[in-house]
Amino acid sequence: MLHRLENAPGAKKTRKRIGRGPGSGTGKTSGRGHKGSHARSGSKSRIGFEGGQMPLHIRLPKRGFKNIFREEFLVVNVAAIAKSTKLDKSKLITLAVLQEAGLVPKGKLRLKVLGNGEINEKIKIEAHSFSASAEEKILAAGGQVTKLES
Repeated sequence: MLHRLENAPGAKKTRKRIGRGPGSGTGKTSGRGHKGSHARSGSKSRIGFEGGQMPLHIRLPKRGFKNIFREEFLVVNVAAIAKSTKLDKSKLITLAVLQEAGLVPKGKLRLKVLGNGEINEKIKIEAHSFSASAEEKILAAGGQVTKLES
C-alpha cells in the first residue's frame, strides 16, 4: 500500500546544525577545533597533501618500464566491420569512415585491424597495420587490404 510506505530506520538523519550555542554540542568552534588551517574558512587541501611534507606518492620508488617509442593504434576487429550497418562495404573503408560509423574513437591517427570474428563480404580496407589473421580473413573473403605508411 503506497500510503503506508516509510523510510528504513536510519535512512533519514536530521542535519547537524552547527554554531548554535554551547548547549547544542557543536557551538563555539562548530566542530572544527582550535586554530590550524582546517579551523579557518576556505581550507581545502588537495588529495595527497601532507602539510608541506614530501607526499607519499613522491617518496615511494617508481617501478616498471615506460617505453617512450611505443606506437599506439586504434583497433577494430573484422567482426565489428562485418556486423556494422552504418558502413557502406562496397566503398573503400578508411579510418575516417570507421570514425564516422562510431567503430573507433576520434583522435589518434593510426589504425590496426585485428582478426577476431568472421567476415564473408568483399571489403576494401585501408589501415596502418593488420594482424596476420585479419589480413588472411579479408583476403579469403575476396577483399582488398592496403597498408598505409605512418
